[in-house]
Amino acid sequence: MGSTLPAVAEELLREIKRVFQETAHAGDPFSFRLKFVFGPSAVPALDLVDHRSVTRVVSPSGRTAYQVLGTSGKLYTCYSSCHFCTCPAFGFTVLQKSESLLCKHILAVYLSQAMGACQELTVSEEQLTNILLAEEEDEG
Repeated sequence: MGSTLPAVAEELLREIKRVFQETAHAGDPFSFRLKFVFGPSAVPALDLVDHRSVTRVVSPSGRTAYQVLGTSGKLYTCYSSCHFCTCPAFGFTVLQKSESLLCKHILAVYLSQAMGACQELTVSEEQLTNILLAEEEDEG
């Protein structure tokens, strides 16, 4: 997961992963802690995971990005390696106002990794480059 999140967040995600590996479900003990640590993005992120909205996109060279189908129907690209999402909420709430650790999309990526709930898509190097460039064109 990396060291970009506070230790309490990292520990909670590790514990969720451990419990899922042992029991294949997360149950209510985590709901309260997720809401406490991640605030209002916790429940929508869990909803995205429940709807299997997170896809890990991998190229033959091993480059990886995540795409999350948001509740609005828009596809956002997330990078867990640098703790970043292309959605407007990440830019405003996380980067500009520092009101949240992360947006619901990047939290959904972390949760789906911990729960083993990521869909997987293998693409060519060119396809991955096009995915990454499409985000820049949308912003430009």
